[in-house]
Amino acid sequence: MQNKPHKEDNLSQLRSEFAANVSHELRTPLTTIKGFADILASGVVTDEEDRQRFITMISVEADRMITLINDILHLSELQESSQPVLACSTPVLELAREIVINESDAAEAAGITLSIRGSECSAPVERSRLRILLTNLIENAIKYNRPGGSVTISAGQRDSCVSICVEDTGIGIPAEHQSRVFERFYRVDKSRSKKTGGTGLGLAIVKHIVSLYGGRIRLESQPGAGTRITIEFDVRENE
Repeated sequence: MQNKPHKEDNLSQLRSEFAANVSHELRTPLTTIKGFADILASGVVTDEEDRQRFITMISVEADRMITLINDILHLSELQESSQPVLACSTPVLELAREIVINESDAAEAAGITLSIRGSECSAPVERSRLRILLTNLIENAIKYNRPGGSVTISAGQRDSCVSICVEDTGIGIPAEHQSRVFERFYRVDKSRSKKTGGTGLGLAIVKHIVSLYGGRIRLESQPGAGTRITIEFDVRENE
């Protein structure tokens, strides 16, 4: 009986912290959009190049808000789900190839090479959720990489275990941050996240999906030497 109020207090604190973080993350792009819109509406900007620059900034910040809102909706939906979709099976490499095509422009702009290897296998995860999981991992691996770097997506099955790995040659994660990178809104380098447009929710979403389907997640990283995230799901032979 004494544990219940304590648990409710913790949940209330988590909700308050989440609301505060969301408010902060939305306020920044909204302030930028409002500022540039007011300047354009005032008519003081007459140079066409400046006008286009302000319009571009408004579009960039609007996209940032859309990404954040989509991530919040994904996370809320996952937190409310008590059961995974049953009897689901998604070919991992087939889906990874689709995502790589979608992310090819961003990778090329960043000077990153994307590659896929391994053997086809099916993960016991609903396709749309596995897409979200892989997209978040691949986008992170591109954002926190370096020009000339690479991202490798691999998958395979051994006995009853399906393994999915996303490995990059990027900046890596210091040891003291590795236990917290799957927390909501946690960022190792806030200034870099602001520059790359990260919401701080991607890895939290990945963790929730893995947990929902009874999987395991492992992070290995060295500063300056890249990061490897491995996810494993058990599959029953009769599925």
